[in-house]
Amino acid sequence: MTGPKVTIVGAGSFFTNDWIRDIALSEKLDEGTFALIDIDGERLDLAAGLAEKVVSELGVEWDVVSSTDREELLPETDYLINTIEVSGVQTVRDDYEIPKKYGVDQCIGDTTGPGGIMKAFRTIPAWLKILEDAEKLCPDALVLNYTNPMHMMTLAANETSEMEVVGLCHSVQGTSEQLANYLDVPYDELDWECAGINHMSWFTRLEREGRDLYPQLLERAEDPEFYERDPVRFEMAKQFGYFVTESSGHFSEYLPYFRKRPELIDKYCGEGYLGGSGFYSKNWPSWRQAQDEARRKWVKGEEVSAELVEETPGLSELDLSERSHEYGSYIIEAHWTGDEVVIHGNFPNDGLIDNLPRDGIVEVQTLVDENGFHPCKFGQLPEQVAALNRSNMTVHRLAVDSLLNEDREAAIHAFTLDPLTAAVCSPAEVREMAGELFRAQREYIPNYLNE
Repeated sequence: MTGPKVTIVGAGSFFTNDWIRDIALSEKLDEGTFALIDIDGERLDLAAGLAEKVVSELGVEWDVVSSTDREELLPETDYLINTIEVSGVQTVRDDYEIPKKYGVDQCIGDTTGPGGIMKAFRTIPAWLKILEDAEKLCPDALVLNYTNPMHMMTLAANETSEMEVVGLCHSVQGTSEQLANYLDVPYDELDWECAGINHMSWFTRLEREGRDLYPQLLERAEDPEFYERDPVRFEMAKQFGYFVTESSGHFSEYLPYFRKRPELIDKYCGEGYLGGSGFYSKNWPSWRQAQDEARRKWVKGEEVSAELVEETPGLSELDLSERSHEYGSYIIEAHWTGDEVVIHGNFPNDGLIDNLPRDGIVEVQTLVDENGFHPCKFGQLPEQVAALNRSNMTVHRLAVDSLLNEDREAAIHAFTLDPLTAAVCSPAEVREMAGELFRAQREYIPNYLNE
């Protein structure tokens, strides 16, 4: 094969479906190798079987290889996609239930707050070992990280690794499409700018043919039925002036405003991704089983029931007709062929956003070409939303510093400064909560946290 070698670590992830399909559908990438790595042999076999099925049905010249040993497949990798999950099924309930005892009510818990911090403590050590191996075995590869907590994962990589790493998400492109729908504007006629941090970037401009669309959006948000489609995001747009990139349920966790009392949760947070209490922890294990079952059926050529698709978020029919809006395939295509593409990626804030910490990671418009990534300077965010970003960036910095320096006190301070946790707990209560989380997940986190 003369095409690129695309290696996916954590290939048992269901997102592998999209990346395999998207890359295979590229007319400019007509051959190459998919190298799939996962420590779970059963899920790896499912992913490899699905990849082979996609390649066969599309009639493209892509080889598929797989292994539970990453050292076997990392050599000669051109593009390394990271999508690992470390002990998520075993620990996700602790991430929710222990903080809930202290009044910290989370919906998702994978980005910041107690759940996001614990996920960082479980995931970043494994992530840094992957990068160490990549430095030895494929030092010229571009690394595309999709694993949350995105800001902390990308920050830790930037602090420790020489690899060229971009943090990727679908919230910018997904929300811009939502906004076009909310405004009844054809997507290709919506003119927008967006910047901030992952899961908390802000649409600072929304226009059509030079006309500001924010007045129209805010007017529609006065309609109670329309408002309930995205209550936390609409409320924040009304109060702070700008619409954010992450769903109401996710976003409600990053702030001190909406989840500190039951009556506020009832008022602003709906079911599921609108802010349901414990939505992720209560459903993720069964969703994962459902996703694996769907894969088994696809590999065998059997029909996946409409009921299973409807009950499992993120699960859809295996559509091989068009690429998704995930950035991965477009990055690989642009870098491999020399074409250009514009994405929104997560990079060190080397003067990109003036009023956010320079030692943090920011999400900005980025040009990709044969020479790699070229993040674009944004300038200043409106101060009121920059302040919200900074509150989360401080938590993330302390959590990463804790891991890199084996500093348990920095970990405690990360929990204590989390906006939602601080809204409901005293510092002493936060320390007690953190200790309980550490003890419950002792076998999955670094030893220094339990010393």
